[in-house]
Amino acid sequence: MRLKLLIPAKIIVDQEVMKVVAEGDHGSFCLLPKHVDFLASLVPGLLAFEDADGNEQFVAVDEGVLVKRGDQVLVSTLQAVRGGELQQLRHAVKEQIMILDESERAAKAASAHLEASLLRGYLELSEETG
Repeated sequence: MRLKLLIPAKIIVDQEVMKVVAEGDHGSFCLLPKHVDFLASLVPGLLAFEDADGNEQFVAVDEGVLVKRGDQVLVSTLQAVRGGELQQLRHAVKEQIMILDESERAAKAASAHLEASLLRGYLELSEETG
């Protein structure tokens, strides 16, 4: 079966796999090629898959949706980090979290600056009309 894992900016995985293990709202599940069509909402966690050579690989995923239809497994999520061994993946996820934290801090600072400017403008307008 073919696994395709997408985030908004790019395709993280697009390859033949023997099985997919993921975690949804109701717990962990495993998909094999002959399983019936399936739809699940994913929770943040690990998605594991076995490639055609029998090697287990891991991807840390955010919330998302998994759809199995025929021999296609499509996963769509906002964020995903692919790693080899779990230790490498853990390090990659920490780096991503630090980048996101910094982006979030910058966005909050810009929002606070915009809010303060809007309030100043409102106060100046109130003084002129009052």
